Amino acid sequence: MSDPSNEPGERSSQRRDRGLRGVLWVCGAALAIHAIPLFLPRDMPEQELAIARATESVEGRLRFLVPLKHNDKATAADLREAAELLREGAPAEAHDLVLEAERRDPNSLETQLLLARICDRERMSRCVDQSLGKARRLAPADPRAELLRADLSEEKGDVEGATEALSQAYNRAPGDPLIGVRYGRLLSRMGRPEDALKVFTSLEGKVPAARLLVEQGLVLTREGRSREAVGLLQQAVQKDPKLAEGHFQLGIAWFQLGNETAAEAALRQADRLDVSDTRALATLCTLQVKAGKLEGARQTRTDLERRFPQRMDAIREQCRLP
Repeated sequence: MSDPSNEPGERSSQRRDRGLRGVLWVCGAALAIHAIPLFLPRDMPEQELAIARATESVEGRLRFLVPLKHNDKATAADLREAAELLREGAPAEAHDLVLEAERRDPNSLETQLLLARICDRERMSRCVDQSLGKARRLAPADPRAELLRADLSEEKGDVEGATEALSQAYNRAPGDPLIGVRYGRLLSRMGRPEDALKVFTSLEGKVPAARLLVEQGLVLTREGRSREAVGLLQQAVQKDPKLAEGHFQLGIAWFQLGNETAAEAALRQADRLDVSDTRALATLCTLQVKAGKLEGARQTRTDLERRFPQRMDAIREQCRLP
């Protein structure tokens, strides 16, 4: 006869065993489902691409993607995706794939744009120019070639080249608000405030009024015209009281005018409206240090560190206490 005192323990052990078997069945089924593509005949580009997407290492991706160059079923779009997956880690192989995509579809704008990006990764400036030139010829009204030129120039610190490229993109798509805002900002950085303001004025009705006032205020702040900037930024936050960027820029403009109380109020309001952004309190901390309010700066930095412990080093870099 079994010991009655052991029965509850035996039942508990049986339940655990059944539960463990259930977990193992689920894990095994999931593994089998994910492994199925590996055992199927892989003559379809979609399968190779799916496996490559799930493969983290470039070396692992190469064995699935490079053969697509010789796969008659691979479309130009398939080859572009394969090249994109290899662009960062294996640009030479990506280059070969995108050239094959060009051979299969010579009139694709997307292929030329991707080729330009890959050539830039390989530091082949002539290839970049040729690809972007062909992209412009394929789609004269499309601004994407010039936008890519602007991206590549800006990455290299060539603000003048980026501005020229954006000028051409803006001429191709004058009603595009994203292009217009970016172009206006670069004109301001280049020290051409009046041209920047003209661009922003042309965007009226295409960009929210409050957002546009903030952009115009930024131009004036950069030029040291802080009083005018404050006026525009006050209008912006009146039109949209929840626009955190408006309050943030207003705080900076107020500080430039010497009104530290108004600056702090605006920055704290920006922080309340967007608690995920460290800029408002980090800027307040910096301004407090400049004003000699070290105790306030310490408290502000402590508040930031408590809220964003994972960004502590960056916060201390942004707000250095003497």
